[in-house]
Amino acid sequence: MQKAEKKVNYKKRRSMTEFLYILPFLILVAVFSYFPLYGWIYAFHDYRPPYPISADTFVGLKWFQHIFSNPVRTRDVLRVLRNTFAMSGISLFFSWFPMVFAVFLNEIKCKPYKKFVQTVTTLPNFISWVLVFSIAFNVFGSAGAINSVLMDLGLITKPISFLKSSEHIWFKMWLWLTWKNAGWAAIMYLAAITGIDEQMIEAAKVDGATRMQIIWHITIPSILPTYFVIVMLNIASFLSNGMEQYYVFQNAFNQEYIEVLDLYVYNIATTGTGNYPLSTAISMLKSVVSVILLAGANGFSRLVRGEGFI
Repeated sequence: MQKAEKKVNYKKRRSMTEFLYILPFLILVAVFSYFPLYGWIYAFHDYRPPYPISADTFVGLKWFQHIFSNPVRTRDVLRVLRNTFAMSGISLFFSWFPMVFAVFLNEIKCKPYKKFVQTVTTLPNFISWVLVFSIAFNVFGSAGAINSVLMDLGLITKPISFLKSSEHIWFKMWLWLTWKNAGWAAIMYLAAITGIDEQMIEAAKVDGATRMQIIWHITIPSILPTYFVIVMLNIASFLSNGMEQYYVFQNAFNQEYIEVLDLYVYNIATTGTGNYPLSTAISMLKSVVSVILLAGANGFSRLVRGEGFI
C-alpha cells in the first residue's frame, strides 16, 4: 500500500516538475499571442487616436457591416482576398518542393558538399525581407546587375522593370519565398529521413533495388506523414501569409496584385487618417476564418489519416 502511495506521489511530483519546465514558454505564449487579443475591442468603438478607448463611442458591429455595405470597401476586400488565395494557393500547390529537395539532398554522398549545399540553402531563412529586397534591387533593379549586363551586350536598349512590373507577380513572390525558406523547410524532412529503418534500405539493396526505387518505395512513403502534417498546417494558415515580404516588394505599379490581406489590414491602419477599427474588424474576421480552416484541416486529417495534428 505504501509503495503504491509513493508511486502516486512520485508521479505527481514528476508531473509538477515537467509542468514547471514548460511554464516559461506558456507565459511567453500568453503574453505575445493572447494578451494582444485585448486590442479587438477597437473593432467595436469609433476609435480615433490619440484619445483613449474609454473616450470613444461604442458602435457595436458598425465596422463589420461597413465591410459588406460599402461597395468600394467590398471590392477592395475581394481584391486582396484574390491575391491572398492566389499566393497561398501557389505555395500550397508547390508544398512538395522542400520534401523533394530534402530527398535529393540526402542522396548526396560527399559529406562536405552536402553540408555546403544545406548551409547555403538554409542561410537565406535568417535574412530579413528588407535585405532580400536589397539583393533583388541590386540584381533586378533598373540599374541592377541583370539590366547592366543585358545593356552592355546590346540585347536591350532600355532597362527592364522587373520589380515594377505586375506581370507574374504572384509567381515571382513564390520564387522569392522558396529561395528564402526551402532550405529551412527541408530540415524537417531530413530529420524524418534519418528516422527511417536502415534495415529496410539494406534489404531493398540486397533485392537489387536502385536508388530511385528506394526513394520511391521507402524514403517518400516514410516521410509522407510529415508532409501531410505540414500541408494541413499550411491550410489552417491559408489567409495568414504574412506581410513583410509583400510590404517591401510593393510599389505603385504592382500594388493591385501584391496586396494580400495582412498587408491590406496594415495599410488601412497606417495610411491616411488610419482607420484602426476597420483594420481590427477585418483582422478579427481573418482570425475566425483561420480557426475554422484549422478545425476543418484537423477533421480532414482525422478522416484521411485516422489521427489529427491537434
